[in-house]
Amino acid sequence: MTQPPDQPPHGGFGAPQDQPPGPGGFGTPQPPPVPGAFGAPQAPQAPPAQAGFGAPQPPAAPPQPQPGYGYPQQPGPYGAAPGPYGQPQPGPYGYPQQAPQQPGPYGAPQAGYGQPPQPPYPGMPGIPGAAPGGPASRKKTALIIGSAVAALLVIGGTVFAVTGGGDEGGGGKKPVARHSDGPKHSATSSPTTSGGADPDHLNDGRGPGEAKVLWYAPAPDAPASGADAPGMWITGDTAVKAAYKQVFAFGTGDGHTAWGPLSLPQKICAVTPRQSAEDKVVVAYMSGAGEHAKCNQLQQLDLRTGEKGWSGEVADGGLFDSALTIELTVSGKTLMVGRSQSGTAYDIDSGKKLYDKKRYGAACFPAAYAGGTDRLIQVSSCGVGTSGEHEELQELDPANGAVRWTQKLKKGWEVSRAYSVDPLVVYLTNRDKKTWNISSFTKDGKFRSEVTVDEKFAPRCGWAILERELQGCQGVAVDADTLYLPTDATVSANEIVAVGLADGKEKWRVKSPSDRPMYPLKAEGGKLVAYVQPSYDTGGQVVSVPTAGSAHRTTALLRNPQGAADVEGTFYDGVLDWTGGRLFISSGRLSGDDDSKEKLIMAFGN
Repeated sequence: MTQPPDQPPHGGFGAPQDQPPGPGGFGTPQPPPVPGAFGAPQAPQAPPAQAGFGAPQPPAAPPQPQPGYGYPQQPGPYGAAPGPYGQPQPGPYGYPQQAPQQPGPYGAPQAGYGQPPQPPYPGMPGIPGAAPGGPASRKKTALIIGSAVAALLVIGGTVFAVTGGGDEGGGGKKPVARHSDGPKHSATSSPTTSGGADPDHLNDGRGPGEAKVLWYAPAPDAPASGADAPGMWITGDTAVKAAYKQVFAFGTGDGHTAWGPLSLPQKICAVTPRQSAEDKVVVAYMSGAGEHAKCNQLQQLDLRTGEKGWSGEVADGGLFDSALTIELTVSGKTLMVGRSQSGTAYDIDSGKKLYDKKRYGAACFPAAYAGGTDRLIQVSSCGVGTSGEHEELQELDPANGAVRWTQKLKKGWEVSRAYSVDPLVVYLTNRDKKTWNISSFTKDGKFRSEVTVDEKFAPRCGWAILERELQGCQGVAVDADTLYLPTDATVSANEIVAVGLADGKEKWRVKSPSDRPMYPLKAEGGKLVAYVQPSYDTGGQVVSVPTAGSAHRTTALLRNPQGAADVEGTFYDGVLDWTGGRLFISSGRLSGDDDSKEKLIMAFGN
């Protein structure tokens, strides 16, 4: 369960921070954002200042009383009056649910939007009070789920225009992928990797049992206002990272340049969060440098070789269906390019158009997508502005777009995040009722369960403004029958709670092995792998917890060196991955400060 959207702010991996006053700041109650007409694009907001991975912080302010357990409750959703504990209440999908603690969607304890949301995990800007990038920043640095999600300001799909001619499906020009040049090296703005060396002496004085920093690379040059560095892909023996206008590739073991870097004409604005089975990704970059530029230029890349594949431009659609911002989703070999009110799917290998997803039924239009190995989930908005306004969840066949099932939500409920696609676990919000809910579904789209645990949870999720970014959360993990959620903590130990997807109830919980919070990374091989935030005098840790049986204790897999703790705690909007016995941390946002010596990416191992 994510932390309710009205919780007090916390920094990356629990680090508190000072926030500037004003709209969007932490500490002043504010109403939910008001969407523009039919999802018309609005000016992005400046991201708030955040703290880094465990940088020294002042004590956190005590939280304000929250609606929930032990506090007076608001009326339940859809006008239902508060009832006695355990009274069934209707949820967003129309199923009567048990309410063990209070009325609400599926009976889960709810909290409102009245207070500012919390920042995400992992890693936040390390300069309290000053967001990297300032007012000009287009992307998130991060607030918790639902805080800035406007119902109609969400991604959907796109009409994708690539070079070529002819008709396909009537009307438009047939997309024909054009092939781009191969890898090009930039001699001026690429970072120089440590190549296994340690120029900053991060491994000096390693203690018994401590792993080492395998390698690290400094951040490339970026504007003083900062720049986005989205995504990180690990494939085979190569770690690939996008930053500003370039894509870099490093050897996972030694950090030497694997290929490139590849340079793009303008700054990168979106990427596919995961690669295809053939290790292909797509990177989007701006159409120009001016204030009217759009995030509509696409470039396919091969992560193994660095070769540029097809490229193309995302065209504007109909009224209020802009390509000002887009989101990219991969499901198998299908790339779904999302815009505000439509979607177009392409073969990620060739760039060939597969199908469009447009308005359907009673004024429904695609609003967001989430992709998995062979699953593609579409969220649609229907009947906007009418008494029948609602959202729908659908699963699509990634190959042809056919609808496998549809699940209608009750009025007022929005799908804000997808914690997992297979199994499907979603986080829903109701801004009017100031409530939230986490629900899971069966393979055929039937409601399975909702989380009903008496706890405040805090996965780390990006700040979605012009797009919903369903798959923008870290610090949460899911396997076939269990959801793993971190409890809310600021600068102290927290717990990870295992919630059964069969009934939404707590199965077990485990406490952080140090005095710092820990967050789930992934569930694999019968174990949960989690990351423990570094402290003042100890490095971070990677630990495992058995998911079966009755003994759920942490076992250290990696103890990062104390000498690297300060650097480990400074990655902005950080991205983490644990693979091959190595921990990779990269920045999601560059500060642009030439004196900061910030790192782009760092690898830990034995």
